[in-house]
Amino acid sequence: MRDPQTSTPVAAAPSTPVQRTHPAAWLWLSVVVIVLDQATKFLATRFLDLYERVEVLPVLDFTLLHNTGAAFSMLAGASGWQRWFFIGLAGVVSVMLTVWIWRIPRGEKLLPLSLALILGGAIGNVIDRIWHGYVVDFIHAHWGDAYFPAFNIADSAITIGAALLILDAFREKPAGTTAQAPVERRQGSGDRRRGAEERRP
Repeated sequence: MRDPQTSTPVAAAPSTPVQRTHPAAWLWLSVVVIVLDQATKFLATRFLDLYERVEVLPVLDFTLLHNTGAAFSMLAGASGWQRWFFIGLAGVVSVMLTVWIWRIPRGEKLLPLSLALILGGAIGNVIDRIWHGYVVDFIHAHWGDAYFPAFNIADSAITIGAALLILDAFREKPAGTTAQAPVERRQGSGDRRRGAEERRP
């Protein structure tokens, strides 16, 4: 006969699976980068003359420049082949980044964030190359008479995204939840068996 003092174990309620956002949702950040980049370039072109220098801070100027090279004016002195080369390269890289973002497992944050920034910056600059034949740069940082190559919002997004991508590569990955699920199920079944044995007369 079952002891009335023996408590009957209560089965735990099934846990609700956590809904994780798909990494493709980070593509909105790429759109924000593109819009912000193109808007600031439009304003720089609208209110600044070519090579005009406007001091913003003691270490920062706004100077309108036309860059036919890569980010931060690399290869700007080439003969013109670099325009189509960088358009093609940016197109291939943009497709690869989009596919990469789409295939990232749910729950990742830093990796899709970094790739979305790089993607937005790449598309922002390739729009300039297709439309103008050059990239509009206007942010000119300097220290005294030592000037850093001019850049724009797209270049900044690419640089930040690359830094976050490196950080993600060295970041310790958390243990996956899929490997823990069978263990939890085995523990639950063991508890049920023990409860059934206790209820036996």
